[in-house]
Amino acid sequence: MIKSKQKTGILTHSERLHARKIRLRWLIALSSLPLFGMVTAFGIAPQTDTTQIPIKTIVEDLPIPTSLAQSRPQETATNYWRDERIERGDTAASILQRLGVNDDQIALFLKSPDATRNLIQIRPGRRIQAQVTDTGNLIWLRHISSDGTMLQIDAAAGTFKATQQTAQLETQTVMKSGEIRNSLFGATDAAGIPDSIATQIAEIFSTDIDFHQDLRQDDRFNVVYEVLYHNGEPVMTGRVIAAEFINAGHTYRAIFSKVANSNGEYYTPDGKPLKKAFLRSPLAFSRISSGFEMRYHPILKQWRQHKGIDYAAATGTKVMAIADATVEFVGQQTGYGNFIVLKHNGNYSTAYGHLSAFAKGLHKGEKVSQGEVIGYVGMTGWATGPHLHYEFRVAGVATNPLTAKIPTAFPIAAQLLPKFEQSAQPLIAQLNLLDGTNLVAME
Repeated sequence: MIKSKQKTGILTHSERLHARKIRLRWLIALSSLPLFGMVTAFGIAPQTDTTQIPIKTIVEDLPIPTSLAQSRPQETATNYWRDERIERGDTAASILQRLGVNDDQIALFLKSPDATRNLIQIRPGRRIQAQVTDTGNLIWLRHISSDGTMLQIDAAAGTFKATQQTAQLETQTVMKSGEIRNSLFGATDAAGIPDSIATQIAEIFSTDIDFHQDLRQDDRFNVVYEVLYHNGEPVMTGRVIAAEFINAGHTYRAIFSKVANSNGEYYTPDGKPLKKAFLRSPLAFSRISSGFEMRYHPILKQWRQHKGIDYAAATGTKVMAIADATVEFVGQQTGYGNFIVLKHNGNYSTAYGHLSAFAKGLHKGEKVSQGEVIGYVGMTGWATGPHLHYEFRVAGVATNPLTAKIPTAFPIAAQLLPKFEQSAQPLIAQLNLLDGTNLVAME
């Protein structure tokens, strides 16, 4: 009976089950074969009507192609690339531990004076990268400082070598807006704007806005500034290239341009320079503690005319020259303590008293530029607390600097104006775009 059915190619139900079991065993055996030295090929009859189609299994050995065999990776040690953020309170050892460096390598690294000194200078918030082996041996460590200098430390022959070079940085533009609630720094902090940009905003508009006393709640600002990146990571902030400040309902705008000056200056959208002959204040941020008025002198114990403005500020606060000038006097002078007098163009001069120190190397006859640091706030001479005594003199006579008419600078030359307008147009468009956005509420 069975032979007759085999001759005709027809299998019984039990024979078909037996054949399937045999085929399954072959598939399991074939799938477990290693792929070294052979490749197994097999065919399976379609799962249609197996009662009519004979089952036939073919097994054949095929050589592995030469290119495939050569491309198989060799067993080697694994190296890991790690990236960490520097946290407040970090030490060289704690940073290296988070980077996956083993204890022996940390000890060896810390014996390298140059490497340790450079690493300790890294500020919180910066990022540091390293490559280490799977056993924790340091291969290299890399960090980029705020001035764009890249420090790289390489391990070789059991020692560490530190090198520095200028990093290849990419400049990108950032646009942000804010609203004043208490202070400019409070507003920029809440908007995620770096302090360096806040300081630039104050400097740019310092001839029109006194940031000590002119700020009002609900004043608004828009700013477009540069951020420098390395491999997609922000490294440092650049300059403000466009800004707008709405103070007490009046709008001030600034556009940075190199059209008339290779170093670049800030202008209004119609080409008038924002840099006037004199700054409104010799301090970036402070408050007036005593005005230009009659007052009872706290040390002399008598009423007398106070011929200047006193700015309360912490000892060591930077004092700037309010205009280009020549140093007329630098030294000590009775009640003024450490004292500086600057001679400006025309009949104008300014005086700065009670300083804790002078700028390094400052001497009589030296030329100084507007905004240059000339000294530091202190309480030398007749002073009961740290502050700057500031005088604005016209033809040698002290004048109230808050009400004096400040000379202005000259606008861009007519022949350069079309070029300026062309370069300013995209920046003006960005400020207009920010005007239409929802401002970040600042506390």
